Amino acid sequence: MSTILRQAASIARQTASKRAFASSAVSRKDLVQDLYVREIKSYKAPPAAKDAHVGIVKKLAIPAAPTAPALPADLASELNAYDAAEPALAESSSTAQATKTEDTASGADAFLSFLEQDLPKPVAHH
Repeated sequence: MSTILRQAASIARQTASKRAFASSAVSRKDLVQDLYVREIKSYKAPPAAKDAHVGIVKKLAIPAAPTAPALPADLASELNAYDAAEPALAESSSTAQATKTEDTASGADAFLSFLEQDLPKPVAHH
């Protein structure tokens, strides 16, 4: 690091001794940037060890192949039993649907009768 500072100081002295007065704008170099770029270019990364990946990379383990699900032996009898069974939820939902339809119908009739009513006459102020 001290060599960098010495180089920067010598470059600064050289530019200071060469200064002259001129009416045009002076283009100044960025000394710190030049030193930084030079150091970056001269940097050599240390070589990686051949066994650097050990412990980081896991070994591949292929999972076992899945098995197909087995069909029941008496599939026809199970389907018949399912068709014969009447779920209790279906009955209650049909009655609830009928109730909703009645409420909606009376609500719709009430709304239509409200729309058919005559508007109140505006009161004229004299």
